[in-house]
Amino acid sequence: MMRRKDREMSPEFALQLIDSVPYGVLSMLDKEGEPYGVPLSLVRKEDILYFHSAKAGKKVEALKEGSTVCITFVGETQVPQLFDEKELADFLTKEEKGQTLISKVFTTEFESALVQGTVHKVTSEPQQIEAMRLICEKYTPSKMKLFDLAIRSGLSRTAVYCVKMQQITAKRKKFDRNGEEMKWGRTE
Repeated sequence: MMRRKDREMSPEFALQLIDSVPYGVLSMLDKEGEPYGVPLSLVRKEDILYFHSAKAGKKVEALKEGSTVCITFVGETQVPQLFDEKELADFLTKEEKGQTLISKVFTTEFESALVQGTVHKVTSEPQQIEAMRLICEKYTPSKMKLFDLAIRSGLSRTAVYCVKMQQITAKRKKFDRNGEEMKWGRTE
């Protein structure tokens, strides 16, 4: 359950964010039961996320078939510049401006999405190729004429996984041009 419901964004916002960011961080438990997170290049098709991996390593050992994972996506993040230097200097003379400092100066604007779902190894070669094609179309679209040769050369050394998205949430803190926080999903 999201604590700051006033910053919650729609599932459509979350999907758009997932599709636009360059990576997500997959979080899971390793084989010792310790938290483990790894950044991945992910692509989405409908309610499925795909990623690839080597066939061995800590991540592969941690990815238990059907286990629940969490993937975090972070979009644009920046410190807002809502006040000029004179306005900031004026804060020093007005103790009552302390809360404004906390909420509008010592803060960040951000957008993020969280996905929880179950992970599965893709075992069907046609589905592996489709997933790799989607990944390559997202990250290397200008090189797609070389895809067939690359997949023939590398698929045997590649593991492909999918995550069936079961829960998706998004959150954002952003200020409008008047310096007011846009809450409750407001986009303008």
